[in-house]
Amino acid sequence: MRRTILKTLALAPAALAFPRVWAQAGKPEKSKLTIAVGGKNLFYYLPLTIAEQLGYFKDEGLQVEIPDFAGGSKALQALVGGSADVVSGAYEHTINMQAKNQIIESFVLQGRAPQIVLAVSTKTMPDYKSLADLKGKKIGVTAPGSSTSMMASYVLAKAGLKPSDVSFIGVGAASGAITAVKSGQVDAIANLDPVITMLQRDNLIKVVADTRTLKDTQAVYGGPMPAAVLYTHAKFVQENPHTTQALANAMVHALRWLTKAGPSDIVKAVPESYLLGDRALYLAAWENVRQAISPDGIMPEAGPATALRMLKTFEPSLADKSIDLAKTYTNAFARKADVKYS
Repeated sequence: MRRTILKTLALAPAALAFPRVWAQAGKPEKSKLTIAVGGKNLFYYLPLTIAEQLGYFKDEGLQVEIPDFAGGSKALQALVGGSADVVSGAYEHTINMQAKNQIIESFVLQGRAPQIVLAVSTKTMPDYKSLADLKGKKIGVTAPGSSTSMMASYVLAKAGLKPSDVSFIGVGAASGAITAVKSGQVDAIANLDPVITMLQRDNLIKVVADTRTLKDTQAVYGGPMPAAVLYTHAKFVQENPHTTQALANAMVHALRWLTKAGPSDIVKAVPESYLLGDRALYLAAWENVRQAISPDGIMPEAGPATALRMLKTFEPSLADKSIDLAKTYTNAFARKADVKYS
């Protein structure tokens, strides 16, 4: 009996240690992160804001800093330059970067429709009749090279115009964009809500192409078009799988919350500055884009091919490139998160 007790006591430390080791197996390898974003106030990135404001990143053991840039192309530059670990940005950037021999991987989808609207100014183009009228004009985008300029370039290309036929002017994604239209600094604008709905309210724009709903997105792109995602270097995903999973968990948690949230929930969750001084209009804009938010964070099977087809329409640099779409995204993390929060 004495030998048995001593043997049990000798094994006790190892037995007690094992549960602690097992419990820490999924601990994020990198708990402090920087997520770059371009236009954080937009509904395009609302899941990111919800995950931050409701503490979902903290729940996953992450301490996240989210610097906000003028547009997605600027956020991408932060990742490439090493000042950001991850980007909340347009999926299309993963394709463009692969064409430059840099493997960037998306691991959770925020939007299943781009929500971008191309519209002309009723002030500077009151007699607008067709897209051909935009030749030689100035188009306001969040930032040159961003998803807004890509969408505008695609719509123009379908009408026989090249990106070089217009001038893209960076106007941001908030009050600066509204001012650019009001003052006549631009002749057209490619932007998102709530900016677009506010411009519509004041009859400052005429919508030319709209991708705020699944039906309109299908009409513009001819297939499902992924929007905002979280993406990073493929090497980061490989070296930090638990961190990547934690990020995906937080985002899918936010997506689940958004599928059930009412208007008052949204207003309480977002910073006051996002409302741009008009709560009712902000909520009206939210209803315009609500169905564009992904319910589960999973990339649709046909989405990447739609994005590649779109980019090849106006990007000569992609013409002779062989893009491996399987390297631009993974659904592994979103699927696990979806099970956790289903």
